[in-house]
Amino acid sequence: MPGEKQAEGAIVESFNESTENEEKEVELEEKGDHSIFSVKSLLWHGGSVYDAWFSCASNQVAQVLLTLPYSFSQMGMLSGIILQIFYGVLGSWTAYLISVLYIEYRSRKEKENFSFKNHVIQWFEVLDGLLGPYWKAIGLAFNCTFLLFGSVIQLIACASNIYYINDKLDKRTWTYIFGACCATTVFIPSFHNYRIWSFLGLAMTTYTAWYLTIASLVHGQTEGVTHQGPTKLVLYFTGATNILYTFGGHAVTVEIMHAMWKPQKFKSIYLLATLYVFSLTIPSATSVYWAFGDQLLDHSNAFSLLPHSAWRDAAVILMLIHQFITFGFACTPLYFVWEKVVGMHDTKSICLRAVCRLPVVIPIWFLAIIFPFFGPINSAVGSLLVSFTVYIIPALAHMFTYKSASARKNAAKKPPFFLPSWTAVYALNTFTIIWVLVIGFGLGGWASMANFIKQVDTSGLFAKCYQCPPSPSSVHY
Repeated sequence: MPGEKQAEGAIVESFNESTENEEKEVELEEKGDHSIFSVKSLLWHGGSVYDAWFSCASNQVAQVLLTLPYSFSQMGMLSGIILQIFYGVLGSWTAYLISVLYIEYRSRKEKENFSFKNHVIQWFEVLDGLLGPYWKAIGLAFNCTFLLFGSVIQLIACASNIYYINDKLDKRTWTYIFGACCATTVFIPSFHNYRIWSFLGLAMTTYTAWYLTIASLVHGQTEGVTHQGPTKLVLYFTGATNILYTFGGHAVTVEIMHAMWKPQKFKSIYLLATLYVFSLTIPSATSVYWAFGDQLLDHSNAFSLLPHSAWRDAAVILMLIHQFITFGFACTPLYFVWEKVVGMHDTKSICLRAVCRLPVVIPIWFLAIIFPFFGPINSAVGSLLVSFTVYIIPALAHMFTYKSASARKNAAKKPPFFLPSWTAVYALNTFTIIWVLVIGFGLGGWASMANFIKQVDTSGLFAKCYQCPPSPSSVHY
């Protein structure tokens, strides 16, 4: 027993020393040119606990903020609020599991004197190192597909939002334009370089959330407003899976942790980010649904029902910038995977890596043009991809990693204080797997795909202007 404790201490100590050495190396590089240091540290080169918090919060509540009122109309206000809190807490738990597995994997690799100086650890590599190649294949398939469609959703959201400022071009044309704009994210090397973007992204979302809240309250309830939801099971579970998607932003948790100078400090960062997100999503969704009620069933973007004003235009523009940032968040792990496939991941030239990354953007661009269904596509992605990527697979991986008594004794990170026994951890993991498999993937998958197919039948693929409001200045098709 003393030998095992000493071995565990050596692993953790090695891990801590390695991350501290990396931090010192960066500090020495920065001190080489003080004028560059001040700009880089402020805007570009982040790796603190605060940077990680901003990244988690900013990545979690992007365009989905605009679709939550739509979800409330499908499932009712009470269910909407309860499920937001439930999935927020459940999502924080599985994000914690991912962080534990990352620490375990990196601790083992550090013991083998493996250097990560020019290598970004990703979720599928954690699964490979801890559980083998089959787990790697599953993690790679689900994670990459989810991030691919997550990027697609950001492009669709950009086109949907800008249309409410300038309707002279249809949404499909706007998708072409924003696809080209978002392709510039190939020049952002890694999550270290999202410091200023994460801060601005969260500030923009905060403004938008409170604009939605205040504007709805000032507008008041529309004449004859009704709040009938839920009326159909298919609508109820479609809305529920959109909320599941809302709190499934931790597909990039490993990359965010790896960008930290001291990843072992990640701990409860995701939970704290989620608590802040609650302060944005619950008031805004509740207020918009209170004001417009069942009208939202045919208006998946909350902007479409609020009256035109300078405040709304500001919110639209800020959300467009934030969606560009979120596109980068979702795409950067895909860039890393592609770099590793073609052997360019260790290349230091930003321009060379940017050229290498461009092929990743093309299928995203194309899919956004095929499926322009803002709102319904969130639910489909949530049920079919998020359910496995960020809920089921992390819970299963944690259980299999620590299934043996020796693995539990030598774990780099013990169970948290609120679940002091491994039995309690296993019980919570089992509950998570069963709930998400049955409710999220099963019923949610049935409902969201039924709704998605309905949108295809109604609007068709490659739709020029999905849910465009009729107005004198609108282009009609």
